[in-house]
Amino acid sequence: PSLAQFDPSLSQSAPASSQFTPSLLLPSGQFAPLHSQFIPVCLTPFPVCPSLTPPYPSSSQFDPTLSQFGPALSQFGPALAPVFPSLILFLAQFGTGSLPRPLPGPSLSQLVPVGPSLAQFGPVWPRFCRSLVRWHIDVLGEGSFRDTPALQLLLVTAGRLGTIGDGAFAGLVLLEYLFIEDNDVGTIAPTALRGLRGLLYLDLRGNPFQCDCRLRWLVAWLSSAAPAAEAGRCRGPPTRAGTPLAQLQPRDFDCLVSELRPFQSLPFASLAAEPFALGGHPGVALAQPFAGACALLEWDQLAGRFRAPTIINGSSPVACHPLQLGGALVVVVAQLGGGSAVWRRAGGPGSRFVRLQALGNGRLRRPHAVASARLGGHWYLGVADSSKGGTSTLFRWGGRGFYPHQALRPWHRDTHLEFLELGGRPALVVCSGTRRPLVYRWSGAAFAPHTDIPHVPDVYAAKHFRLRGHVFLCLTRFLGDAKVMRWEGSMFREVQQVPARGSMVFQPLSLAGQRYVILGNDYAPSRVYRLGPGGHLEPTQELLAPAPRAFAPISLGHRHFLVAASFKGATQIYRHVTVDLGA
Repeated sequence: PSLAQFDPSLSQSAPASSQFTPSLLLPSGQFAPLHSQFIPVCLTPFPVCPSLTPPYPSSSQFDPTLSQFGPALSQFGPALAPVFPSLILFLAQFGTGSLPRPLPGPSLSQLVPVGPSLAQFGPVWPRFCRSLVRWHIDVLGEGSFRDTPALQLLLVTAGRLGTIGDGAFAGLVLLEYLFIEDNDVGTIAPTALRGLRGLLYLDLRGNPFQCDCRLRWLVAWLSSAAPAAEAGRCRGPPTRAGTPLAQLQPRDFDCLVSELRPFQSLPFASLAAEPFALGGHPGVALAQPFAGACALLEWDQLAGRFRAPTIINGSSPVACHPLQLGGALVVVVAQLGGGSAVWRRAGGPGSRFVRLQALGNGRLRRPHAVASARLGGHWYLGVADSSKGGTSTLFRWGGRGFYPHQALRPWHRDTHLEFLELGGRPALVVCSGTRRPLVYRWSGAAFAPHTDIPHVPDVYAAKHFRLRGHVFLCLTRFLGDAKVMRWEGSMFREVQQVPARGSMVFQPLSLAGQRYVILGNDYAPSRVYRLGPGGHLEPTQELLAPAPRAFAPISLGHRHFLVAASFKGATQIYRHVTVDLGA
């Protein structure tokens, strides 16, 4: 820039030169007087900025190539010493449209120590220095300029500066001109420029900026009441490569990211988790086979945590399926021993449960999973039987209990069943350990076999979700990768394969208005996937819940939680939070 841009009087002091010239020596060999605004000037080749006393050093003592730009400093020393208390010398090369470039010869890092603080340049750093030129800086961190409170002009250009950390320019309340051109700066910490109240001009051109959420604050700062600035262009990401920072707006950045954070650990293992809500009081029913109980997890308003005040005692329950029937909460307890049963809450929240009926009357030998659906105005309950000689059964609610309605195909060791709707008609998908998943269609009175799902043997469980009118099915296999299938009118076709390591749950759910699919692994961290366009799953996070078997979302006003039932450890509860990466 022209000298006149810093102070109009400078052009009067040096009429023969409108640009900076090497070592501030004019072509005539005469030293150009500088305005007192930037005097004294501190320079990096010297440990400190001392006042000169004879004999004056020659510039060739620091870099022999400097002598080509003009006579030795000793020729100017006697005239300079009475005027300036510090040595005046810019070891820089200024040209039209450019800022300092390293001169040939030894680099400044070979002449002086370079560190995070300018105090390393000498035992006594003059606090009255107003200008500074410095090369070969890798990192600017907090306190880098704490010893130069009077600095007004700072040039850190044409070097390898890559990191500008928090508070890098703290304390420079008088700084007016800041040049950080042609470095390797990809991003700048949000608090780096805090405190520069007197800044008039900022130049950031020539840096490989990554214009992502980490730089949103700078875009907002430049578009607000910021000083005059040359911010340069984006180097990345590819969608913004070459875009000037001045053309970006904060609204161009999507920086809100949601994640699950550990909230509470429950000191018991569980096999199944299913949410329920009754009278505005949400909760989760947990099956605890080792403790022989079904626990109803509810929110304790006073403690600000979850607790299980209600317990239904049983014998190795594998599923505790809650239903709201006739204004009352009913829990179907399917268990390996002692027979399955239906329990009903006698009163409001906190009241005890009473046994309503025995389920199946000996039909269920080894129940494994329970699901329910409302079909044609009636509630139906499906129970998958995993016994070698067992038969999965469909029950119908008769007002006072569930009664057998239909026996599905026997002898198949069924592990899971899922009610859904295909083409506007109710359907049922049954998973088995001895055959491919079978799709049933509702005929109005019963389910009839329709088709199977090819190329996916040994499916343990199936869970569905709907997106833009399409039905998707998440299939879990303990041996092999999980799969996402889509209904194509007459059959399911694979759309995505998801790596799995010992998975027994692959569950779609909604939290805080966002849709996820969570894959639980026994031999690897569980993974959270965000549901993307077209039903494609995008990985977002890992969970460390040990051997998860089910996931249950629960919402309490503006707070959202996820309960992860763990078969080999403590049941985990995560809280859903939203983080602004651009803050």
